[in-house]
Amino acid sequence: MSKYERLNRLLELLAAEGHLSVEDAALTLQVSPATVRRDLDGLADERLLHRTHGGAVANSTVYDLPLRYKTARHAEQKIRIAQAAAKLIPIGSVVGLNGGTTTTEVGRALATRADLHSEDSAVSITVVTNALNIANELAVRSHVKIVVLGGVPRSQSYELVGSLAVPVLNQLTLDFAILGVDAFDVTRGACAHNEEEAEINARIAARALRVIVVADSTKLGRSAFAQIRGPSEVDILITDSDADPGLVKELTEIGIEVSCV
Repeated sequence: MSKYERLNRLLELLAAEGHLSVEDAALTLQVSPATVRRDLDGLADERLLHRTHGGAVANSTVYDLPLRYKTARHAEQKIRIAQAAAKLIPIGSVVGLNGGTTTTEVGRALATRADLHSEDSAVSITVVTNALNIANELAVRSHVKIVVLGGVPRSQSYELVGSLAVPVLNQLTLDFAILGVDAFDVTRGACAHNEEEAEINARIAARALRVIVVADSTKLGRSAFAQIRGPSEVDILITDSDADPGLVKELTEIGIEVSCV
């Protein structure tokens, strides 16, 4: 297990339990207690947890981890989900992407789709995003036109939030909105931990003709603080093959097209 994977796992364990001892973490990760102590000290320096004698306790940040710590989670599933989403987008479409690890993979999948490239460097697709990292990656792709919304960036997700995004969005019409979420269930639909992100994400969705939610199976059947979109307002959900069949059936019955990849 690499250090990067180890740090992700420590934060996941802490988020699940609220507290963590060095001994338990060392046993779970199969590393030495000294390694765990060094890792916890480093995470404490980044204000991602509070160190205690013999371990660590969670703070509010651990439930909204910086994007760099989320990237390694369920990476293979996210890539499959992203590729499936990218295949649904016709040439010439205008696509809204919010921030997140799965939508970052969607951006990459769109950028590398063979049929979207053209020899004369004509624009094949337009991406509207409030995510700085997605804009940065796609800006070098001559066949992708990037429109970046205004706002103030959140360090956890690289998403621009706030009222400065609204004037730009009000002038646009999107063919698709592809949303990454923190949680998705039958009752509340698509949700995010942060209310400012949820507000901008909701506005992106409202400007789209079709709304696609991309979420790995660990996000399903859960709810988060702020609603982005009600379940009846989502057209397609793309998730992975580990999704609970009973939940998939419930979502399908309320009119959502569910694709498990």
